Amino acid sequence: MGSYLVKRLAASLLTAILSSIAVFLIVRAVPGDVVAQMLGQSGGSGSQAEEALRRFFGLNEPLYVQYLDWLGGVLRGDLGQSWVRGQPVAEIVFKAFTVTLQLGLMTLAFATIIGVPLGLIAGLFEGRRVDAAIQAFNILGLSAPVFWLGLILLIAVSSLFAWSPPLIYRTPFQNLSDNLSTLLLPMLSLGLLQAAAYSQFTRQCVVGAFSEDYVRTALAKGLPMRVVFAKHILRNIMIALVTFMGLILIQILGGVVVIESLFALPGLGRLLITAIETRDYPVVQGALLMVVFSALIVNLLVDMLYHVIDPRVRVDA
Repeated sequence: MGSYLVKRLAASLLTAILSSIAVFLIVRAVPGDVVAQMLGQSGGSGSQAEEALRRFFGLNEPLYVQYLDWLGGVLRGDLGQSWVRGQPVAEIVFKAFTVTLQLGLMTLAFATIIGVPLGLIAGLFEGRRVDAAIQAFNILGLSAPVFWLGLILLIAVSSLFAWSPPLIYRTPFQNLSDNLSTLLLPMLSLGLLQAAAYSQFTRQCVVGAFSEDYVRTALAKGLPMRVVFAKHILRNIMIALVTFMGLILIQILGGVVVIESLFALPGLGRLLITAIETRDYPVVQGALLMVVFSALIVNLLVDMLYHVIDPRVRVDA
């Protein structure tokens, strides 16, 4: 277990370095920069003003020097200063990430609680009416665009119940009731889609497990279905379900831009869009780096859970 953890940490570190290079180059590949925007807005022109601003922001240095300076700051926990807001990037990104993380965890919990039982039921009763009903829910959930579902939920709730979520976001520590009310509709918009995906995946796992020799042998020996399901099917598909759970969380954390914009949530996705529009390089880099690091951490945790769920998995090999 120890050697495996070291190997995974080393692989994650290498991936993080390569990802940081990719993030840095992608941001610099965007046409225009903050200097051109500032000069355009102020109506200023001339090489002296432009050169002074580029020196101030460090854009006159070669790319590799800019990257090494930025990477050194990242290793010290310093992501730089926002060129537009004038605040520490780490503070801005962390504040936005807490919103996205809470939304992601709530959505994951909803998708797991709804999707996994539906998938298990559909797999156990394959080809029957209940399976067809669950399949219809899966198809509808997977085909509905997230922004469309969010708008439908917002219109339906406001029309039927004369209620709308609070316009101003508050943290759970400020007002838990308002916080949960604000995140309810975004969570349902994302959660219904992910629940349908989780249900479909779970169903496929169960149906595939029934075709395995060890399951057919257990049933042929006369073991009750509940015993076969609990000891043979569920235990053997658990790793696949945990893996899919990690993928869902990564997808949620990296793809909440539309929902956060629709419901005016001050999360990481909305922050990223705003920073791109204003050419705020440090904030863009910090937000993208947070998404990458989150994905790496989730993957690492999922790998660690393999050994906990099934000790037969030799993670120390």
